[in-house]
Amino acid sequence: MKIAVIGGTGLIGSQVVEQLNAAGQQAVPHSLSTGVDVVSGEGVDRAVDGADVVVNLTNSPTFDDASPGFFRASMDNLLTAAQRAGTGHFVILSIVGVDRVPGLDYYRAKALQEEILRGGPVPYSIVRATQFMEFMDAVLSWTADGDSVRLPATPIQPIAAKDVAAAVAEVAVGTPLNGIRNIGGPEVFPLDDLGRLTLSRRGDGRTVVTDPAAGMFAAVEGDVLTDMDAHLAPTRYTDWLS
Repeated sequence: MKIAVIGGTGLIGSQVVEQLNAAGQQAVPHSLSTGVDVVSGEGVDRAVDGADVVVNLTNSPTFDDASPGFFRASMDNLLTAAQRAGTGHFVILSIVGVDRVPGLDYYRAKALQEEILRGGPVPYSIVRATQFMEFMDAVLSWTADGDSVRLPATPIQPIAAKDVAAAVAEVAVGTPLNGIRNIGGPEVFPLDDLGRLTLSRRGDGRTVVTDPAAGMFAAVEGDVLTDMDAHLAPTRYTDWLS
C-alpha cells in the first residue's frame, strides 16, 4: 500500500513513516523540505499521485487567529488533489476535546480542519489524541518566571509521541472510519502536579505555583481534554521521563 505522509518529517510524521515502512508498507514523507507547500498547493499533486492513503500531519506555524486560514487552505488543496488522484482514504491527527474549547483559536482551527474533512470527497479517519508528553517542556516555558512556573490544575492525559504514531499508522492501513478514534495516555494528572513531577524528576529546583489563569490551558474548563474511554496507550509518564 502506498501512503503519502504529508508532514512526514516532523515529530509524529517521521515515526509514522518509520513504523509503516517497517510493517512492509510504502510510506513516503512529504514536507516543505521536499518541495511540498500545502498552503500554496505547490508539489501537492505530485505528493499524492498514486497514493492509496493520504495522512495529513501538517500543522499551523502559529497557534493564533491565523491558524484557521492555514487549515482551510491546506485541507482544500490536499483534498482536491487526493480526489483527483483517486485516493481511497484520508487521515488527519486532531485533539481530544477539540470541539469543546471555544476559547482557544488553535482548537477552533483544528475543529475546522475536521469539519472540512467530514464534508470532503474522500473517505476519511480522524485520530484525536490527548496532549503529547513531548510538549511538556514548552508548557513549562510559557509561564516560567525566575524560580517559579505558574500552571493551572487542568486535567491532562499525557501520551507519548511514539504511541500516537503507532495509532495513526494502524488507522492508516485500515478501513476508513468515516468518524473519530480517540487515543490517550494511561493516566490523568492535574497540569500543575504534572509540572511538579516533571521538574522533580529532572532535578529542577523551580517551584510550580497553581494559577488558574496561567497559560494556554487556563481557557480549558473541566476535563474535556481527557478521555479514559479512549484507546489507551501503554507508555506511562514516569517511564517516558526515565
